[in-house]
Amino acid sequence: MTPLKNLPQAGEKVPDFTLPNQDGNIISLSDFQSSWLILYFYPKDDTPGCTTEAREFTDLSHEFSVLGAKIVGVSPDTEKSHCKFIQKHNLSIQLLSDPEHQVCETYGVWQLKKFMGKEYMGVVRSTFLIAPDGKLAHVWSNVKVKNHVQAVLAKLQELFHGS
Repeated sequence: MTPLKNLPQAGEKVPDFTLPNQDGNIISLSDFQSSWLILYFYPKDDTPGCTTEAREFTDLSHEFSVLGAKIVGVSPDTEKSHCKFIQKHNLSIQLLSDPEHQVCETYGVWQLKKFMGKEYMGVVRSTFLIAPDGKLAHVWSNVKVKNHVQAVLAKLQELFHGS
């Protein structure tokens, strides 16, 4: 897979966004001022990799919270799909619905993908660690789920403690 294009770079202000969450509440980047934000993009609710990632973020949500971080997932799924996904897996994280993939495109994660010889447009699993000042602290693109959430937590701990 080719590297993602148009990704915000570390140290740059990240693009603003406004999307509905699983409950239909409108959520914007400005809602997270003065907090660290883990903004992760994933392809589809209730698929194996996406479920593992969401459950691991939920399992470690206390550790993220202690460091002043909020966790928000974004996919093209509907609010209703997000609700079912959250209830089925007892998730504690917030999920945003981007059915027109406007925010996915803004963050450079809506890309041409290939699977079993077919090409299609979809979300390339990616995570953005956004500092309290709204600048990008770190990005992971083309994420493999195994050990990813632990890597995000380790990077946040490193930046939070200033080592």
